[in-house]
Amino acid sequence: MQIGCLGDIVFKVSSDMVRTISNVTWSGSANYATHSRHTIDALTEFTGLDPDEITFDIVLSAFLGVNPMSDLAKIWDYERKGQTLPLIIGSKAYGKYRWVIKSHKIKMQTFDGFGDLLSATVSISLLEYIKR
Repeated sequence: MQIGCLGDIVFKVSSDMVRTISNVTWSGSANYATHSRHTIDALTEFTGLDPDEITFDIVLSAFLGVNPMSDLAKIWDYERKGQTLPLIIGSKAYGKYRWVIKSHKIKMQTFDGFGDLLSATVSISLLEYIKR
């Protein structure tokens, strides 16, 4: 069953594959300017919003039917090209438009006897990309 996707990285659970996300955090913030004034309190002015950010973890494991290096190559490619991606979880598209991969961290956990990566957890940070 497909749970969602980030670009063409599909989050799904089936009898032969498990690729799901966890520890999802969605954050946002506002910008303010502070204007100093002579002999009276400073004036605070709302100047707009920062792009939202979403972070999450994906477990990539050959033991769960996934090729970790193949998925990591997609993530690296998306990040390095600045490719905009839809993020869909369930039937909901998240954000106002799309997302870019701002950063990633890979915790490599298991290797085979040849040094090939068998399992890893990748933490991905997305930055909202607003359509002009």
